[in-house]
Amino acid sequence: MFEIHNHIVKLSGSLIFLAACVLFILPVFKGIANIGNMFGLFISLLGTVYFTFNSAAARLLGQAVQTKAGRPLIIIFISFLGAGIIIAAVLSILMVSAVLCKPDGSHTAILLGCKVKGSSPSYMLARRLDASYRYLTEYPDAVIIVSGGQGDNEEISEAQCMKNDLISRGIKEDRIICEDKSVNTYENISFSKKIMNDRGLGDEAVIITDSFHQYRASLIAGKCGLKTFSCTSYTPMYLIPTYWVREWFGIIQQLVLK
Repeated sequence: MFEIHNHIVKLSGSLIFLAACVLFILPVFKGIANIGNMFGLFISLLGTVYFTFNSAAARLLGQAVQTKAGRPLIIIFISFLGAGIIIAAVLSILMVSAVLCKPDGSHTAILLGCKVKGSSPSYMLARRLDASYRYLTEYPDAVIIVSGGQGDNEEISEAQCMKNDLISRGIKEDRIICEDKSVNTYENISFSKKIMNDRGLGDEAVIITDSFHQYRASLIAGKCGLKTFSCTSYTPMYLIPTYWVREWFGIIQQLVLK
């Protein structure tokens, strides 16, 4: 009975980590390769190998523990692994809590930019624009700051692209404020905060971006003196693991370096 149970655990573990490998590989076929899917794929491959060759791995670990150099190395590895799991869990809880921080009424919205293809929004930017349109329709007295500069291979700034899209959907131009100088999330929010100060728009804002991005955006906003709420756009399920893991590193960098 124990042997059957052991085989089930090994098979289940192998299949779970193999499925994770596939999830982290899929974005590569869409041209998305970053620290999120590279790190996620590395961990998933380790898990797949461990469960597939469980007996051999356990034997090697047992032999290593018996050596003078092997024992401290294994202790260090397990310590790092445990710390990593705890950090990932805590960050994920914080990221989910940020997504759940919904607006309690009408506030100035800040739409964070994303890649523009020529003069048209990329897939992810289009989903953020969908969320923006829903918010502006629900709160017809709200204004929105569309934030994003012009990058390489972009014919117009992200801000102009977003403004054009919202106007085409029937949003009045006087409700849309362009911030077209920023090149990253910190500048998106800090430059938008300056616009809010200049126009007397208060210090509360709704951040419109993907779910994985909300917590880091709220951290930056807090440092800029903004109280924020979340309006989350749709992200394809197969992209969430890659961007979720990448965001762990972004949050850590934000906490350590900023």
